[in-house]
Amino acid sequence: MIETVAYLGPQGTFTHEAAMTLFPEPATELVAYPSIPDVLTAVDRGVSDIAVVPVENAIEGSVNSTLDWLVHHVDVPIIGELVYPITHCLLVHPLQAKCEKAEFTRIYSHPQAIAQCQLYLRKEHPGAELVYTESTAKAAEIIHKNPDHPWLAIGTGRAAELNELYILKKEIQDHPNNYTRFIAAGKQKKVWNQSTDLFKTSLQVTLPSDYPGALYQVLAAFSWRKINLCHIESRPTKTGLGNYYFLIDTEFPDEHVLMQGAVAEIEALGCQVRILGSYPCFNKKRMKTVIER
Repeated sequence: MIETVAYLGPQGTFTHEAAMTLFPEPATELVAYPSIPDVLTAVDRGVSDIAVVPVENAIEGSVNSTLDWLVHHVDVPIIGELVYPITHCLLVHPLQAKCEKAEFTRIYSHPQAIAQCQLYLRKEHPGAELVYTESTAKAAEIIHKNPDHPWLAIGTGRAAELNELYILKKEIQDHPNNYTRFIAAGKQKKVWNQSTDLFKTSLQVTLPSDYPGALYQVLAAFSWRKINLCHIESRPTKTGLGNYYFLIDTEFPDEHVLMQGAVAEIEALGCQVRILGSYPCFNKKRMKTVIER
């Protein structure tokens, strides 16, 4: 049976590369969707089996669209995570590859990609107009379709290959430790072919409005059990100004007795707890070689 994997497309994006890394099996069909809500909704409605979307970047922070859609609009648990290195390339049409730097008038890419390369762009191409696109792959497609214009795109090496573009310069991102966390979400548990020693449990905790010190006691429930918290942030509940819930990632599986005890203690405080997923975490640099599609 073919497993369908929805991802934030089109082909040539970093999400596409992450999806191929997590799901290299020949029996897997990757299906591109134009937005994060479309990807997650496809799984929620049973159109696809698994969703792959970005959730956090080391430079630009959390991807709010992913977090809000998981919490407010779908009931799709997180079943896996991949930490993927982000290396941006400066792409050009082969017909324009010999232009001088000052001759390039526009640079196309996704807003996040441009933000992650802004120091390089200010230094090397200060006069070029920055044009935002819905994805890095779309930027590469624009360059491919406009061979007579001195335009550039920021994208992946795969996007260059798919659109027959020349890589003018590799690794133009401002920070070397640029990684993105991608999550896989699905209604069925996944049996992974890769092995890892790191497991996480993601929780949504809503505090009682009239309980002073509730957040302190929530954190204490993890602290005295020596459960490490690797991520915590607040997000608006959308019920009124000043109302928030907390998203907490712990480095413990949900079936562990200490994790179950922490959840029970937090609920005893009057907090609402929703487990968004308990899952293995992979790192691209430590994974086995993937099957190229």
